[in-house]
Amino acid sequence: MDDRVIEFIRGLRAAGVRVSLAESMDALRAMEVLGVSSKSLFRESLRTTLIKDADDFAPFEEMFPLYFGSGGPMMQNALDDLSPDEQQMLQTALQALSGRLQQLMEWLTSGQGPTKEQLEEMARRAGADWAENPQQARWVTRRMLQQMGFSQLEQQIREMMQQLQAMGMSQEAINKLMGVVEANREAMAEQVAQQIGLQIAQQRADRPDELYGSDLMYKPFHALTANEMDLLRQEVKRLVTQLRSRAALRRKRGKQGKFDAKSTIRANQRYGGVPMEMKYKKRKLKPSLVLLCDVSRSTENVVEFMLHLTHELHDQVSKMKSFAFYDRLVEIPDDVLNHIRHDQPDKAFDIIRGMLPYRPYGTDLGGCLETFCDKHMSAINGRTTLIILGDGRNNFNAPRLDLVKELQTRARKLVWFNPEQVREWGTGDSDMLEYKANCDEVFSVRNLAQLSAAVDKLLTGS
Repeated sequence: MDDRVIEFIRGLRAAGVRVSLAESMDALRAMEVLGVSSKSLFRESLRTTLIKDADDFAPFEEMFPLYFGSGGPMMQNALDDLSPDEQQMLQTALQALSGRLQQLMEWLTSGQGPTKEQLEEMARRAGADWAENPQQARWVTRRMLQQMGFSQLEQQIREMMQQLQAMGMSQEAINKLMGVVEANREAMAEQVAQQIGLQIAQQRADRPDELYGSDLMYKPFHALTANEMDLLRQEVKRLVTQLRSRAALRRKRGKQGKFDAKSTIRANQRYGGVPMEMKYKKRKLKPSLVLLCDVSRSTENVVEFMLHLTHELHDQVSKMKSFAFYDRLVEIPDDVLNHIRHDQPDKAFDIIRGMLPYRPYGTDLGGCLETFCDKHMSAINGRTTLIILGDGRNNFNAPRLDLVKELQTRARKLVWFNPEQVREWGTGDSDMLEYKANCDEVFSVRNLAQLSAAVDKLLTGS
C-alpha cells in the first residue's frame, strides 16, 4: 500500500498539486497509525496531510478513486440463476456469435470481465498512451467501449433473446439473464472508465516535463517549474490569437451601437409618437488601459504573463501605460515592453527586476499609490480602465485606501487582479478586502486560464 500511496502523490504533483517530502511522510505515518480498513478514514487522512489549498480539493477528489477505487462495481454471474439445460442453451447462443461480440457477451454473462492486462492493452489500442487530461480520457473511454462492441450490444441482446426463446428458454429465465447482462454492462463501462483514468494519471506522473496546453493552463503560477514556464510562454501565442479574434468580433458586432430608447422617442415625436427612426448609442469599444503591477517575489510569475498577454494585444486597446511597483513605483519604458512584443517576455521581466531589486519585506503598495497619484494622475481619465495586479499585501504599511477611492472615482473602471486564493484575502498583512470594497471588479487569477479569461472580459466587455 505504501507504493500505491507514493504513486498517488506523484499523480497529484503531476496534476499541479504541491506536495512536499514532509507532507508525503506525514501521509505514510497517518496510514500506519490509522490503517486502511476504513476507506473513508483513509481518504480523510490523505486529504488532511496532502492538501493545503482549496483549489487542490478537486484534483484530489478526481484522482483518489482512480488509485484506491475497487475497479468499479462487482459483476454478477448470470449462470447462477439458470438450470443446466438453460446454461447449455446460453452457451449454444454465445457460440453462434462472432469475434469480439462473443467475447463481450461471455464477459457480461459470466461476470468474469477482462483481466487487468487485457484492459491495459485495449486502453492502449484506444489511444490512452497519448491522452493527457480528463477530457481526453472520456473520449478514449468511449472509443474503447466501441472497440469492445458496446455500440452493437443493444441489437445483439435483442437477437439473443429471440434465439433463446426459439430454443425454449422460459421468459422468466430470459428476463433474469438480461437483467444481469444490463447490470454487468454498466459495471464494465465504469471499470473501463476507471482504468483509462488511472493509466492517464500514471502516464502524466511519469512524464511531468512533457505537459503542455490545457493541463498547465490550470496549474497555479506559484507551482510552475522553469520548463513549464517556457511551455506556457508558447501557449500565450495561441491565447493571444484567440483573444484578438474575440475582441475584433466584439467590435464588429458593436459598430451599430446599442439601442437608445430615449433618443428614439425624442427623434420620433415629429411623427406623432410613432417610432420611425431607430437611434443607437455609439460607444468606444477599444479600452484605454493603465497597469500597476506588483513585481514582488510572490507575484512575479503572474505579472510576466499579464504583461505578455496585454502587450501582445496592444492593437486591441486605444492606449496603454504600464507601471511596476515594489518598494517604489516606476513606469515601464517602451524599449522594455518591445521585448515582450518580440517574444522575449522573460528578458523584459529581468530588466524590470533590475529596476526594482528585491529586498525582504519590501512591498509598499500604499507608498507606490501615493507616488502614482502625485506624478502620473494625468494618465487616468473617464475613458481609462485601471488594472492593479497584486496580492494586496503591504507589510503592514499604510494601505492608502483614500487614494484607491480617488482613482476609482477618476477612472472609467478600477479592476483588481489578485493571484492569491480568495480565502487568503484579509489575512496577515493583506488589505485586500478593504481594497476590494473600492474596486469595480476583482478577479482571482491564480493560473493562466483565469488570467486569460479576465483579460478577455476586459477587452470584449462581456
